[in-house]
Parts: sequence; C-alpha cells; structure tokens
Amino acid sequence: MATPKRSSWERACEELEARLSREDPAQAADLAALDRVRVGLLGRKGALTELLKALKDLSLEDRRALGPRAQGLKTLLEGKIAERQNALERTADERKLSAELDLTLPGLPQPRGRRHPLTQILDEMTRILSLMGFSWAEGPHVEDDRHNFSALNIPEHHPARDLHDTLYLADAPLLLRTHTSPVQIRSMEARRPPLRIMCPGRVFRHEAVDATHSAVFHQLEGLYVERGVTFADLKATLAAFMEQLLGSSEIRLRPSFFPFTEPSAEVDVRCLFCSGRGCPVCKQSGWLELLGAGLVHPNVLKAVDIDPERWSGFAFGIGVERLAMLKLGVKDIRQFYENDVRFLRQFDENIA
Repeated sequence: MATPKRSSWERACEELEARLSREDPAQAADLAALDRVRVGLLGRKGALTELLKALKDLSLEDRRALGPRAQGLKTLLEGKIAERQNALERTADERKLSAELDLTLPGLPQPRGRRHPLTQILDEMTRILSLMGFSWAEGPHVEDDRHNFSALNIPEHHPARDLHDTLYLADAPLLLRTHTSPVQIRSMEARRPPLRIMCPGRVFRHEAVDATHSAVFHQLEGLYVERGVTFADLKATLAAFMEQLLGSSEIRLRPSFFPFTEPSAEVDVRCLFCSGRGCPVCKQSGWLELLGAGLVHPNVLKAVDIDPERWSGFAFGIGVERLAMLKLGVKDIRQFYENDVRFLRQFDENIA
C-alpha cells in the first residue's frame, strides 16, 4: 500500500510530466525561451530539482522504485534542451553569416604545400633503387658501439671514434649514428643472404657548420650480398643508377680506403655542368666525386655470422645534400635547413 509521502511524490511527478508536454524544450522559439524552460525545471529551485530532492524523504524501498523514474525524466529533459540549443545556435550562426558574408563568393586560395627539395631528391634515389631490386631498410638514430663501429671493422684506435668526430650521449657507450651503415649490420643480423637493401636516413657528426658541412645531414647506402658478387657488379649497378638519376652513366672509380669495404673506391661522375670539359664546379677536372663504394669486407660478414667464403657483396654510400647541391645549384648547405619559403619555392615537385 502506497504511503502518503509516496502518493504525494507520484502526483508531483505526474504534474511535472504534464508540464513538460506544455513546455516542451523542443518548441522553444529562441535561446532566451529555452533558458527559461531550463531554469524553471533544472535550476536550483526548478520543479524537477525539487522533485529529486524530495526523494530523500521517501523510504528506501520507495526511493528504489521511484528514483529511476525521476532520473529518466532528467536525462530526457537534458537531452531535449541540448538538442534544441544546438539547433538554435546553428540557426543563429547561419543568420549571422548570411547577414555579414556573401556565401556564394569563392573561397580564398590556399597555398599548395610541397615536398622539401632534400625529400624530393631522396625519393627519386630510392625510387630508382627500388626498380633495381633494392628494398627499404631503416634503423635507430641512437646506436651502440658495436653497430656503429666494431661490426663495421672500425678499430678502437680509429679517429672516427674520437669525441671531435662523434656525438656521444651521456648514457655511454650510446651515440648518434655517424653514418647509415649500422642499418646494414642490423639487416644482416636479422636476415640471411641473399640480401639487397637501401638504407636512407639522417646521420650526425661533430662538425663545424659552414657552407659545405652540417652536424646533421642525410645519407643513402646500398648493400647487396649474394654468391659470387664482384667489383664488376658494383660498377654496373652504379652506372645504371647514375644513368637514371643524372642522365649519364659515365663514371670513374679511384682506389680508396674504407674500413668496411675491401677493395674500396671513390666514385666520380662526369661533370654535369661542363660535360667533362672542365669548370669551377669540378675544379677543372671534368669529374665530380659523389660516392664511396667497395666490396663488403670479410670481417664485416664474419661479424654478422655470414661466411665470406660462401657469400660476397658490395656496398655504396652517397650524401643526399651533396647531390642536391650539385643538381640544384645550391652553394650553401645551410639553406636546406633554414625553412625559408622563398628558397623552397624555387624547386618544383618534378625535380629530377
């Protein structure tokens, strides 16, 4: 049997439901009218607020039975108010825009973004190598001594390990990688030959920044490990690469030394600016030095548990900024990093 307090509460709830049908928030003509409905029902002394407060005077059993009814009314009312408020605000915004702006006018033109010239050069290089069967490989910027030096046959006394060449971190022996060759080591540790990869990425050197040097720059390296790889395979690969990249396959290999390749060579290409006749860019030699290359040193293969008696390979590396400077006629490497839009706008997407 219903108690007097419960009967009184239920009558108040029925009256409120009837009021909601008369003062439906969905019918509010404007935001002011909607706010009056909200205050009258949900304000500090609103009808629904008082009804919810009155629940405390009921017995526990009655509160359990009637509480969900009151909460349901509150949820329904809040939803209607929010929906109507959004609709009224949207209508007001549209009216304001129509009064202040001509919405039929065309929009303001937005500047078109473009890739950075270094990115364009690097993308073109990796596109060509991918067509030659090289797959993309990446590694961390923070390296350890083994991957950056020891496994690459760089001895402990080598000057590249000195503080004036390498950026070491506080958590020794970690360092910022000085070349992308550690990616070759990590790739050979993870996969068995045959292997054909390209390793593009950012590298770090303890360099004094000037027109031709930067402490942060980009390299692209290639690695091919297979049975019976010879120096002739390296030369043919580089000639085909240069033909696609620069439009000339005329290259020259000069003996050199790198700890991780043996034999090693500096790779020159016929000067792009004078076609070999001699000019200030090539210092009257007719050739431009672009790459370092060679056959993978047996000690490097042994460091990653690859038998140099069964497998051989070649590797090459090229500086992206150096190639970009030659190809684009940029005389100061720092311009690539200054983010001067006037400089960047000079270079179209179709850079090659």
